[in-house]
Amino acid sequence: MAFAESAGGGEPPPPPVSVPQAGRRSTAPLLAVCSGYFMVILDVTIINVAVPVVGRDLSASLTGIQWITDGYTMVFAGLLMTGGVLGDRLGNRRIFCSGVAVFTVSSAACAFAPTAPFLVAARLVEGLGAALIVPGSLALLRQAYPAPAARSRAFGLWGSMAGIAASAGPLLGGLLVSTVGWRWVFLINLPVGVACLLLTLRHVAPSPRNADRALDRPAQCAVVAAVGLLTAALNEAGRRGWSDPAVLAGLGLAASAAVAFVLRERLARSPALPLSLLRSRAMSGGAGIGLLFNFAFYGMVFTASLSFQHQRGFSALATGAALFPAVAMTMFASVLSGRLSRRTGDRPLVVSGMLLAALGLAGWAAAGAAPAYPLLVAPMMAAGFGTSFALTGSTATVMGAASPAYAGAASALFNTTRQIGSATGVALGGSLLATHTDYGAGLRTSMAIGALAYLTAACLAWRCVPTDSESP
Repeated sequence: MAFAESAGGGEPPPPPVSVPQAGRRSTAPLLAVCSGYFMVILDVTIINVAVPVVGRDLSASLTGIQWITDGYTMVFAGLLMTGGVLGDRLGNRRIFCSGVAVFTVSSAACAFAPTAPFLVAARLVEGLGAALIVPGSLALLRQAYPAPAARSRAFGLWGSMAGIAASAGPLLGGLLVSTVGWRWVFLINLPVGVACLLLTLRHVAPSPRNADRALDRPAQCAVVAAVGLLTAALNEAGRRGWSDPAVLAGLGLAASAAVAFVLRERLARSPALPLSLLRSRAMSGGAGIGLLFNFAFYGMVFTASLSFQHQRGFSALATGAALFPAVAMTMFASVLSGRLSRRTGDRPLVVSGMLLAALGLAGWAAAGAAPAYPLLVAPMMAAGFGTSFALTGSTATVMGAASPAYAGAASALFNTTRQIGSATGVALGGSLLATHTDYGAGLRTSMAIGALAYLTAACLAWRCVPTDSESP
């Protein structure tokens, strides 16, 4: 698709009248970008409650059902770095809008899929669209809200979309499947995608293009291989066990591909992600924090969902409602942290958020084998609040450590590590539940590991997240 972008590596031309003061006082750019991001993350989880019905309707095999869910995540995670580099090279608005268009059209293809293989192929294309949307979303917010205070608020609302979408997916999916049918799980993306595209073209200023940013194909292939193999291995670990030869082979090959990427970046004249950025304490530390809190939060959501359905006998719709306390806190925490960061800086907010979340999961682990549901409300609220409270500051840390020319690559790195954290948390949680004869013991072990991950993130934030006086 040909979307108008400014050429060259300089500043973009003056924005149209509909983008007042580069979006500093307008909420339209925020609404446009966050609607696209919400759509992407919602599709990660909304399919979970629908896929058994999909399998029956389309006569899908077990392998086909697995690929309906895992194929999207694998392509999404594997191509995030490619999407970030393309955004830096061709213009983030152009790539973002292209991703929204691809995602919307492929969602329609999913909704009208006549067979399981057709649905799997459409889901893979959906993953491609998602990989083009997410890196540009942060870069566009940085561009639209250059003032630190406005940027922190924007990053906070952007971050809240992930928690709300991921946790609301099962509830919304269960509601749609039980009322209008599974195809509406995909059809719901169509009006959101069209509105997102129109809002972006109307209210988000064109992005500068950096033509000198070459698309380093060997490095991109190494990233795709590393993330794709790691995601596949982690997905299989939840089903096969961590000692399975296929899982071990996948992890080994993923590590080899990661080493190949680093070696290539040391030699490339125009690297996709300069190693100087990775050596930045703020960049690498912020990415590590994102990995750890996604590991803990999505591991909690996954294991809690299984516990509510399998141990307590909740329906899919009731499970979504039971997880609502964690969801309800995400928007409030993100907005609050965005406002407080102007006074305190990012470090106190990230550290306190991680400590609160750690306390929540530790409380769940200590609550006993089968605690009453009311006793779990406070731990879920603490985990949801703490994660979103810290997300704003960690996002600002990563994006502030990169120059505008590498905004897309920085966003891609941050979101790639977060996806790896989510996949690892889900895989480990599933493995612990499968290997423990006592379901409750596996759940408590998973929560204790999540609490330890939050504590580690708090320590990392203390060392790596800059104070207000250290911020660029």
